[in-house]
Formats: sequence, C-alpha cells, structure tokens
Amino acid sequence: MLHLASFRALLLLGGVVALYYRRHLVTAIEYYTGSSLIAACLILAGSIAVVLVALHGTLHPYFRFIWYCIPRRLGSADQETRLDKFYRGQADVYDTTRSKLLRGRNTMLSLTASHLRSVRERHPGQRLVWVDIGGGTGHNIELMNKHFPISSFDAVYLVDLCDPLLDIARKRFARKGWTNVTVLRQDATDFSLPEWAYKDAKGSVNVIPNFYALLDRIDYVLCPETGLVSVVDFYTSGKQPSLHEKAIGGTSKECGWLSRWFWQIWFDFDHVSLSPHRRDYLEYKFGTVKTYNGRNRFVIPFIVRIPYYIWLGRSRSCDVSRFCHAFEVEGGNLIGNGSPSSFAIVKESEVIPPLEIGKPVIDRAVRADAVINITPPLSSFHYQLGKPWRLPYYEQPVHKEFRTFIYSFTWEDPFEDMKYLDLGHDDSMLVITSAGDNALHYAIAAQPKRIHCVDMNPCQGHLLELKLAAINTLEFEDFFALFGKGCHPKFRTLLDSRISPLLSSIAYQFWHINDQSFSSAFYLNGYSGWALRLAQFIFSIAGVSADAEALCEAGSLEEQERIWNEKLKPVLLNPIVVAILKSPVFCWNALGVPMNQRKLLLEEGSIFEFVRDTFDPLPRSWSFRDGAYFYPLTLRGHYTPTSCPAYLTRTGFETLKANDGKATDAFRLHTESIFNVLRGLTTWSLTRAVIMDHLDWFAEDSKDVDDEVEELARVLAPGGILLWRSAGRRPWYTKVFERHGFVVTPLAIRSGPEVALDRVNMYASFWRAVKPVP
Repeated sequence: MLHLASFRALLLLGGVVALYYRRHLVTAIEYYTGSSLIAACLILAGSIAVVLVALHGTLHPYFRFIWYCIPRRLGSADQETRLDKFYRGQADVYDTTRSKLLRGRNTMLSLTASHLRSVRERHPGQRLVWVDIGGGTGHNIELMNKHFPISSFDAVYLVDLCDPLLDIARKRFARKGWTNVTVLRQDATDFSLPEWAYKDAKGSVNVIPNFYALLDRIDYVLCPETGLVSVVDFYTSGKQPSLHEKAIGGTSKECGWLSRWFWQIWFDFDHVSLSPHRRDYLEYKFGTVKTYNGRNRFVIPFIVRIPYYIWLGRSRSCDVSRFCHAFEVEGGNLIGNGSPSSFAIVKESEVIPPLEIGKPVIDRAVRADAVINITPPLSSFHYQLGKPWRLPYYEQPVHKEFRTFIYSFTWEDPFEDMKYLDLGHDDSMLVITSAGDNALHYAIAAQPKRIHCVDMNPCQGHLLELKLAAINTLEFEDFFALFGKGCHPKFRTLLDSRISPLLSSIAYQFWHINDQSFSSAFYLNGYSGWALRLAQFIFSIAGVSADAEALCEAGSLEEQERIWNEKLKPVLLNPIVVAILKSPVFCWNALGVPMNQRKLLLEEGSIFEFVRDTFDPLPRSWSFRDGAYFYPLTLRGHYTPTSCPAYLTRTGFETLKANDGKATDAFRLHTESIFNVLRGLTTWSLTRAVIMDHLDWFAEDSKDVDDEVEELARVLAPGGILLWRSAGRRPWYTKVFERHGFVVTPLAIRSGPEVALDRVNMYASFWRAVKPVP
C-alpha cells in the first residue's frame, strides 16, 4: 500500500513536470506525428490519465457511489433485496461518501449528546439505552463516542435490514471492543428490544417505506420524560399551511418548487421517498426540541444544494406544565401555542362570514365519548429541556425587517438607573431587551422576582438568550472570551456541545447560521458594529489610533482630558464626521436612531452641539480604564477585565451562575411590542419599568403613546417607578404621563458641555414617573 501511494505521488509529480515543460513536449510530439492537433490531444489525454491515476484512491469511492446510484437500477423487488443490491458493491466506501453527501451528522450527534447530558443530570439513575435505527455501518455510533462515551450507555442497539452494511458494523464494533453494542438485523417498523430509553434515527428514515408505522412504534416505546428522538436526513417542503407549523419547522424550511420537484424525483429512482409529509408527520407525532434546516453544497457548491434537516424531539406526553405556566401565567399570554394575538382592530371588510352549507342529509346523533380531540403539538418552547426564558412567538412581517441585532451592547448606564429604582427581591420589572446588559445588571444588583425583557427585534432576544445560556453552561474564561474579548475560536463547538440545551430552537438556528460572529470581533457585527468600524476607520486615516488606545489606558482624568482635547476631539468634531452623523441613513443603520428621535434632537440644537455636549465632559469625569466601559468598547472593539459591564466581571458572573443560575430564572423574553406585552399582564403585576428612549421613536401626539402609557398606568402597582431617557431636553410625552396620573420628575437635564449626566451622556435628559399610592 505504501509503495502504491509513493508511485501515485511520483506519477502526479511527473504530470506536474510534464505540464511545466508542455511546450517542449508538444514540439517533440508534433515533430514525430506531423500534427499540432494530435500533439495537443495526446498531451490533454495524458494529463487527465495521470491525474485520475494519481487521485484514484480519493476519487474511487465516489465513482463507485455514482455507479450504484445512477446507472444501476434496483428493480421492484422487496425492500430487503433492494437494499442488499444497492449497498453490496459500495458498503466499504459507504462512510466516505455519505459524510460528504449528508451533512449534519456530527452536529446532530453533538446536539444529542449535550441534551442527553442535561437529561442525565435530572435523572441520574435512569437506565440509558440507545437504539440507532437504520444505522447501517455503525459509523454514527463511532462518531457519537467523540461526543458521549459509548461506555456510558447501558446498551446500544443498531437496527438495520441490510446485511452488507451490518457486516461492516460488526467488524467495527469488534475492533473497538464495545461489548455493550448489539447489532440486530430487523425491520425497523417492528423491531423488538428488551428495554427502551433513548431512540435515535439518523440519515435513514426516508429509506424506510412504512415510515408512519416506524414513528408510531418509537412513540409507543419512548420514555415520556427522558426519551429523545434525533434525526438527520434529506427532505423537501412546500409552504407551511399555518404560522404554528412554520414556527415548529424553523427558519428556511420551505424549498423552492424546482428544488422540491427535482430532489423528490431524483431520490425516487432509488426508492427513497422525500415526500414532505414524512417530516410533517414527524413534527406532528413528537414535540420539537430543536430543528435546523440546511443545504448541502455537494460536488458543485451553490448549484447542487440538497436540502437536509437536523431535528431533536420528545414524546408529546411529557410533562410541559412548567412551561405552560411560564407562558400563560408568568408571561401574560392566553392559552395558545404562539405569541400573543394582535390587538389591532380588524376591519369589517376583512371579516369572513361563516360558511352556510344547509342541513345535513343524514341526521346522526354523535355520542360524546366518540368525539376524539386531536391536540396539535405545542411549540418547541414547551418541549425544551432548558429554562423558560424565551416565550414563543410567530414570525410576523415586522420581524423580517430585522436582519440581525441592532445593538450588540447596551447604550444606557445601569448604575444611574439603580440609584433611582430602589429595586429589591420582591419587585417585578419590565425592561427593553436591547443587548441585555442592563437587564443582567439589575439581576446581579438586586435579583428581582421577575424581569420581563421586551423587544420587537427577534435578534435582540437571540443575543440575550445566548448570554443567559452561556452563563449557565460555561466557565468564566470561555464566557469572557465570547462577550468580553468578542472572539472565541471554538464558538460553534461550545454552541452545539454546551450551550444548546438552554437555547430555544429559533435562537439555536440563528446562532448556528451566524456561527462566525465570534470568529474575530463580535462587537463589529450588527448595525451598531458599523459605527465601531467607522470610528476605527476615521482614527486610522487620521493617524490617531494609538492615541485612542492611550485614552483607554490613561492613568488619570487629566491625561484623558489632554488626549481628548489635543488628539481625538479635532478628528471627531471635524465637518466631514459631523456631516456623516447628520445622515438619517447612518443614524438608523449604524446608531439605531430613528427619524422621529433624530427630529427631536435637531429641534433643540445642531448635530455639532449634540456631539460636543456628549463627549466633552466625559474624559474629565470618569476613568475609561477603570469602569467607564462604554466608549473604550467603541474605540477598541472589545472590553477589558477592568472596564466592562457587571455581567462580565467574575463577581457578577458568579452571582448569576450561583445556585444553578437562580438569578437568571427571573427572565422572561418577549418578542413583541411593549403595548401587546402590557395587555397580557395583569393589573398591578409590575412594580418597576425601564423603557430607555423607546418613546422617542413615536411621532408627536401619537395615539400609540397614549395607549401604551394607559397600559403602564394599569399594570404598574401603586408606588411603581418608571424610568426613561430622551434625546430631547423636554420630550413632548411627559405630559402624557401626567395626564394618566403619574408624578413626573426630571432626574437630569443636560444644559451644555460642562457636566455629564452619566457615563454615556448620550441623552439630553433622564426622567422618572411614579404612580401615586391612593
């Protein structure tokens, strides 16, 4: 074998040398043949032959795979005969070719292992049995050993009907010395085992003709509380008939009509069914825990894109009462499967009248005990193994407007909030999610009973959810690398193997798709990342990048002020930068400042004055090196251990992680408008609210503001405190709060560049409204 490999290497080297001297070679051949065309053809044919021979070992498995998949027909024999005929000539190259053809196996196994560990932590004495249905050569079991030791299982069963593949599996297990692994040659639809706990179907469910009987059997034997079902397979899918089914199926489930038509016909030649109904029945029969839809760029990337999916599920008979209570009671939603219904008034013209079909011809009396109530599966929120943080929602058109998160960091100072909130353990509060930094600060400082985080942008919820899950599953060093340094080379591994059990299905899909976010500089992602990139670019071309770093490391306020006045201020306050900051497009896409807030700001002064009043007092007021972490992040693109939010300090991290993350149990994440969330909450159920600059986004005298303040007045208990900030010194909506009975007090109003309101100083005013006690 070694000699053959050396020969191929020499042959390939010879081909390269011949290619280099091809002109001389063509001249010589042309001399003997008398034809330049014949010489060129001989050179081309020889080059191709050399390459094919040299790469024979690499390409041979794929040639065999193509031969058995395309030219050879299987006929109409029974399933067992077809399987043997199809795999007998390619069984020994099966693992090599299928790892490229069907992607997602390692991801599915890593996800399964992480969720399995979560189950074991809650049920340590439960007997652990794995059934690999349609496992073929046993490659899945060998791969699983990298994620979850096979020796940890009490028993592993491989069930398959194909002898050529099972022969490979038996040799593999004998070589590994696994005595707890048993190979069973059985039909998957009626397999028989002495014990049941964890069932796993990987990459083969479409090959099984009686797929529905198989799923019914798995559901029958699966342990309701500890059982898991895992699938990775090809699929096709059309448009989802309902928002509920779309939410369960996950992002990008729908296939285009051409892709759906082509792949169903292609796989049908080998008696493999890619009917959409197979996956639909899987998602109906079991409760979805995680799902991911991908496209396998096989052979020719971006052209040959075979749809595949990764899916984890549980029995629908498992106990979901804790999640129902979190959704329906704690989250303020009516009984249902998705996000709260829209409270917009439906036009009379849009109401569909009831269908009148007349009296039935046959009058049948239906007994009550004959009526079967078929309940559709609940959302993945209800079947998850983690904590009930992220309340389920249906994707609406407004959600699609947000391609990613706007804010990768929170731009309000939570230390100032804590001075006026008087926050305690018995408080329930509502906050805007943003990047979640301030909500985590409140949890560290006071550990309130409930923190409702609200944001219409789903991606902001994905970000806070990732932080909560990472706090509960990672060590501090890994956590700080992610959100302090903004870079972790093994984020994808951490996501699948550690973090995923505590993420909602939709959040997992988002971070799986965006797994490169932490490859270099996380805080340069999102809309706010453009502002950071612009700042770094401006400092670079102005030649003051070293001065920006020196400002962040200055040992005194005097040194900070000197660097600011002499080096950075002339750059940031020059006419070109001010002109960029004036742009409505840049204000929204980079700074997250909408048109109405920009208008409010400009009514009280110019952009130049606003920027000057914001930055001038900061260097002489707080140390950027030792605590004032907001602007060092924009200058560097990352935090440091001495200048970072509270949740990134070791003390804050350990406070949130202590007692199995008890402090994080307070969080409920809503992907909704504040108004709709408030409508779902009961009267006097909140004691505190922080709505940031949210009301700046509305047009003056907007009825939506009046409706929202009215709901705040209903939901806040007497003595309840509400805080907000504004880009205007005297925002118009303060009168709305007064009209609804609140006592409104300006806590700080910026009057010039002399004094900073807080460590951010980006807002012109800071307000408090208190609901009077009767």
